[in-house]
Amino acid sequence: MDGDTLHSIGDLARRTGLTVKAIRFYADCGIVPPTDRSPAGYRRYGTEAVARLELVRTLRGLGLDLPTIRRVVEQELPLAEVAAAQAEALAAQIRLLRRRHAVLTAVARRGSTPEEMDLMHRFATLTEDERRLLAGDFLDAVFGGLHADPRFAGIARSLTPELPENPTAEQVEAWIELAELCQDADFRAAVRRLAERYVRPAAEGYRPGPRRDLMAAVRDLAGPALAAGVGPASA
Repeated sequence: MDGDTLHSIGDLARRTGLTVKAIRFYADCGIVPPTDRSPAGYRRYGTEAVARLELVRTLRGLGLDLPTIRRVVEQELPLAEVAAAQAEALAAQIRLLRRRHAVLTAVARRGSTPEEMDLMHRFATLTEDERRLLAGDFLDAVFGGLHADPRFAGIARSLTPELPENPTAEQVEAWIELAELCQDADFRAAVRRLAERYVRPAAEGYRPGPRRDLMAAVRDLAGPALAAGVGPASA
């Protein structure tokens, strides 16, 4: 090409830090094709090949697949659009890795059995809808038939835990513990008895005397954390 210096594949390797084998591979894939060939048949590349190879190396380092890289290099896909999609995919992987880390940490700390580890893993990888179903099942078992009482207004909403979109390992472990507790038959029965105490009709001859509001009692349990300024979404 007139006005353009052609480089051998060895020159490109020295300029980009890539191996000759890698450059040949990208050339064969059509991502960085040679500009010309020497009379002896050796590949020759223009100056723009250096910039292309550096872009390819960066995109590969960020985890993009070769078909997507080729479309970016050929300007068939906007780089910003590809970066946004890749960032979203990585965020999902990070969330999953955090939950796996929490499970393994809990297993190591508790000395869990294989059965307990399997249970914790299943709890930690529940989807948001599955988590709500688990909490809803617990609340139905505890407050089923009692929702008409005005003192229970908003309890289901208040007592349905929400795991943050990007939870810490401590938050995931706390969710695992809560999920296990929600499955405990003895705990369910104890909370059910507590709830029934607040709605048992006087016709049954039950005279409990003055009673504190149930949610006030729950707030008191969280009093120290509230006083210390610890937020509900904290670890």
